Amino acid sequence: MADLKPFLIARAGRLLPRAMIVGAAGLSAFAVAHASLPDGNHPLREPAPAARAVAPPVAKDGEVLVYFLEPVPGHAVVSPFGLRKLPWEGGGRLHEGVDISADAGVPVRAAANGVVVDAGTRGGYGRFVEVRHAEGLTTLYAHLGGIERDVKPGMVVQAGDRLGRVGSTGSSTGPHLHFEIRDGVDRPLNPALFLGKAFAEAGDLPLDKARRYSGRVRIAQVSYIPESKRALMAARDAQTIVVRRRTSDAQDLAAAERNLEGQVREAARNEQIDGLQSLAIGPDGRPRAKLSFQ
Repeated sequence: MADLKPFLIARAGRLLPRAMIVGAAGLSAFAVAHASLPDGNHPLREPAPAARAVAPPVAKDGEVLVYFLEPVPGHAVVSPFGLRKLPWEGGGRLHEGVDISADAGVPVRAAANGVVVDAGTRGGYGRFVEVRHAEGLTTLYAHLGGIERDVKPGMVVQAGDRLGRVGSTGSSTGPHLHFEIRDGVDRPLNPALFLGKAFAEAGDLPLDKARRYSGRVRIAQVSYIPESKRALMAARDAQTIVVRRRTSDAQDLAAAERNLEGQVREAARNEQIDGLQSLAIGPDGRPRAKLSFQ
């Protein structure tokens, strides 16, 4: 495993001499073509757009198996991977990805080279895109405001390709991207251990470590509660707590008096008061003792 920045710098260093050679050849070809034109002004066709450099999807000599970029570059994670409790939930549950805060409409990009395996709408995820990568890893991009028109199952994508736009569809507390990484058997992994890193081979992937999470439940603070969840909270708060009693007030009072009398007698025996004949509970609730003097 390695940080992605040195990998990209090294890759740029390898591509730069090639780019200079290709550029020089292109200029020479253009000069020859221009010299062969007849006299007069003749419009030239616009050159075809240059092909984009593409990183290999599998490991080769000097390359990496897979590397992960930020799906929303420059935006912070506001809700990490791990146990979390939302305001409408009775207890904590596993937050199986990370939430990245961004304004609606901000582009969402593929985190790594792969193939789109699903795209559409799914329950609480809202609009989403799912991409499969090397070693069976998958990434999921949820709560999207929109999906790019050409993003469909079977489409090959490269790291950085645009998949959609940040939104707030599904069970969402406001515009953000919910981003997940899963292993080959669909177990959630902590994205923090992958983003911004390159992995040369399968053994470098931190799969075991990324599946672990703390037992501490984090209480989530949200700025917006979905309408469906508000109704759930209202129904929960409206529940009446019923306490069923098996005795009447008079029975409870008599039991309390008997208990008090027993405590006073026990205290008298422990203190061994001379001349104590009897104890009784007075009208004010205090014990009364009758003493005899000789």
